[in-house]
Amino acid sequence: MEQEVDLTKKKCVPCEGGTLPLKLEEVASYMKLLKTPWTAEGNKKISRQFKFKDFKEAMMFVGKVAEVANNEDHHPDIHIYYNKVEIELSTHSIGGLSGNDFIVARKIEKLLEKKETD
Repeated sequence: MEQEVDLTKKKCVPCEGGTLPLKLEEVASYMKLLKTPWTAEGNKKISRQFKFKDFKEAMMFVGKVAEVANNEDHHPDIHIYYNKVEIELSTHSIGGLSGNDFIVARKIEKLLEKKETD
């Protein structure tokens, strides 16, 4: 995979049963395309915790993540702990990671980049 890939310009594609999860080397390549630190659990899932000033700000972020997820038709697991939001991405239909998980992760990162420039 080339380093110049902009995942924010990609669109998720439906995965079907029988498709294999990414190999560990592919996961490592995709991780390099993310701009913030995510944790990879092998080739099963990636996760990251985001911290906000309060519950309201955390919930506004969750609403924006929901929009991204619906637009991509690829939905993360979201855990909310007052001002902290943990996002977990995995492609359930294949039992592991696909390129879609990284596309959504990068688009989630982009939400915060916009906030920082506002």
